[in-house]
Amino acid sequence: MKGLKMFSLAVAASLATVSLTGCDFVAKFLAGEDGADVVESLGDMLGGGTLSAVETAQNAVVNGNTLTYGSHTYTIVSDIDVNTREYKTPTASVTFTNVPANYAEFEAVYKGLLGKSIAGTAAMIPMAIELYARDAAVGERCLNLLCNSDATVSGIVRILKTKLVPSQYAPENDSYIQRYMAAALLKGAVNTNAYTPDRPYTVEMTMSPNGVKDAPLTGGEVTYIYILAQGWDTFQRGVDIFQAYDDTYYKVFNCPSCYVQCKNIRGTWPGLE
Repeated sequence: MKGLKMFSLAVAASLATVSLTGCDFVAKFLAGEDGADVVESLGDMLGGGTLSAVETAQNAVVNGNTLTYGSHTYTIVSDIDVNTREYKTPTASVTFTNVPANYAEFEAVYKGLLGKSIAGTAAMIPMAIELYARDAAVGERCLNLLCNSDATVSGIVRILKTKLVPSQYAPENDSYIQRYMAAALLKGAVNTNAYTPDRPYTVEMTMSPNGVKDAPLTGGEVTYIYILAQGWDTFQRGVDIFQAYDDTYYKVFNCPSCYVQCKNIRGTWPGLE
């Protein structure tokens, strides 16, 4: 009987890595008799520790303010204080070792940690921009997860497809194409150092004087913040973060100043990892 249970568990764990149905199956399996023993066995099979079914499926582990996905880490160093009156120096920051490798990692990071905070959600803007530059279809999918509406996404994509993707009208060597745009939002990246950011990558933020406003027609409230970045003449890049009433997650409501023309690069951009 025990052998049958372990076989079923192995099947459940495999299913969990490929589908939501698999996650549900694992959750139901773990809810059965001898649940504690099964959880311990699952932890042993995964190399130690106890993971939830969702965490197992997403390869993401949350420990306090840090999410680890494989060898990549994402940390909310400090979240936005909506009562601050400091609008020009950073009061919140998020660090990450790498840009998510694909949509699965982006989704895991958003749902597992960053999407549950104002600062974390804003910090995913440069990640989504970079992913769009690498693969437009993947990037658009990430933006659909991150943003609150199709209209927001279409507005962003309309600009990104002309700013990041070379065309017959703007070839790769055209100064209008700014492949480094995502890096311009990161701490330490300026045009004179070829937009080479500090490591770990850091997004610094603070509140905007617009504060927090109720948005009943949209069904929630909007928090107005700045990403503080040196890639533009004006270092305060406005970001509007939306949270629906009674929802756990935040969404990007608006962020046009994060994807407009930044200062032209000097030197060769090293890229983001």
